Amino acid sequence: MTMSWWSDVDDDDDDEIYDESAIRVRPNPKANRPRTKRRPAHEDAIIGRVLGVDRGRYRVLIDEKDTTEREVITARARELRRTPIVTGDRARVVGDTSGDEGTLGRIVGIEERTSLLRRSADDTDNVERVIVANADQMLVVVAAADPTPRPRLVDRYLVAALDAGIRPLLVVTKTDVADPEEFLTHFEGIDDLRVFRSSPQHVPIDEIGAALVGHSTVFVGHSGVGKSTLVNALVPDADRATGHVNEVTGRGRHTSSSTVSLRFRSEAGDGWVIDTPGVRSFGLGHVDPDNILAAFGDLADVAEQCPRGCTHLPTAPDCALNESPDVSPARLSSLQGLLETFAHRDEH
Repeated sequence: MTMSWWSDVDDDDDDEIYDESAIRVRPNPKANRPRTKRRPAHEDAIIGRVLGVDRGRYRVLIDEKDTTEREVITARARELRRTPIVTGDRARVVGDTSGDEGTLGRIVGIEERTSLLRRSADDTDNVERVIVANADQMLVVVAAADPTPRPRLVDRYLVAALDAGIRPLLVVTKTDVADPEEFLTHFEGIDDLRVFRSSPQHVPIDEIGAALVGHSTVFVGHSGVGKSTLVNALVPDADRATGHVNEVTGRGRHTSSSTVSLRFRSEAGDGWVIDTPGVRSFGLGHVDPDNILAAFGDLADVAEQCPRGCTHLPTAPDCALNESPDVSPARLSSLQGLLETFAHRDEH
């Protein structure tokens, strides 16, 4: 009689036969440890201010309130590859933070931001471009002429500033070339908008400087308006490139190619000047539409008399803005242009 092959096996050997330790395990060819989702706490990280970004490297100022402050070149940690790191960020840095030539630290985290200034490619683009973090003021630089001032572009800056919770300031340059008063009437209804007038014969450095003390101020403006010239006057060692306006097109040439944070010093105190590249457009696709009317403070007061749900567009029935004789036609047109853009965006 034929018997099964296991019939001769002693029952006491069953545990040995079926012991999982006898299973062959594929060796680890790289001899590395298995990945873990746990990240180190980096309790020894040092907090620094991001001064600028250049081709994947970040200049970070360490111990900015100490006499031992130093600039450190850093790279971002792998876990932050999807996190935007911008000028003005408060970064947590580990590794070599000596600042010696050839050393490289690593950014392993970003502190909570107090503000975030953004723009989009256009008003229909919801993808935001982060410009600067932790600024509390925006200095809008516009020329009285050469290039021609654009009130609607300034309106866009003001909307973006309000949306980010940033206080706006306005500097009008080249006042020796043209009288800026007609341009400035467009903004008369804005409460607490401080305006500075500048010309080659009189650059109000002391007045502007006093407004910068204790603040982190981002400078924005159309190319060719003299923004970099103003930055160099306020921060003598900034060495920001300056350009000129093309006589044929009337457009300024881009000179500042990156956003940098510069220390402003004065007898009254210190502050931060954040210079940004000149732009010819400023998309607001990321902005909450409710903040658009709020940026036009004088019009917002009149709009309180509108019926509930009023769109404030030219065709809106019983709209107080369209019927009030005290409303500036130019400002109303600028507001309605923005509102129409957002209305079309929402339809799509």
